[in-house]
Amino acid sequence: MSTTSLEDLKDVAAEAGVASTEETAPLPEPKIDDLGRAYATGKRKTAVARVWIKPGSGKISVNGKDHTEYFGRAVLQMIIKQPLVAAERNDQFDVVCTVTGSGPSGQAGAVRHGIARALTFYEPGLRSVLKKGGFLTRDSRTVERKKYGRKKARRSFQFSKR
Repeated sequence: MSTTSLEDLKDVAAEAGVASTEETAPLPEPKIDDLGRAYATGKRKTAVARVWIKPGSGKISVNGKDHTEYFGRAVLQMIIKQPLVAAERNDQFDVVCTVTGSGPSGQAGAVRHGIARALTFYEPGLRSVLKKGGFLTRDSRTVERKKYGRKKARRSFQFSKR
């Protein structure tokens, strides 16, 4: 029985054209515009958020208002900040976003999705952290449409025997 060393296995893999596990793919280039901002679109339910991030003091404005004023509930304010907290970039970026459609909860989810995507465009190295937290996945749950012959999407009219 012959023993093969790790170096022999690497040589065989290199000859076969298989990339070694030590080499990692290079990170993509950051997508930053002329003003030093990264842009991304976030979506949730029927809400669409257009998000720009740039280096700054950590100010978040939504539709021209401060995020605490626009999203009154503390839960929604926390949802918006989740990607920044997970990436440990809490007070390093200013966020400007415009959001339309849906209600407060859907809009907060859309802004969160947009901030996470913009962070990956600004710093591609943060992608693994944000992906692990589930911030890059678009939550595709929407309201089911109403069907004909039904009271709501699935609810039937009350049955009457007589």
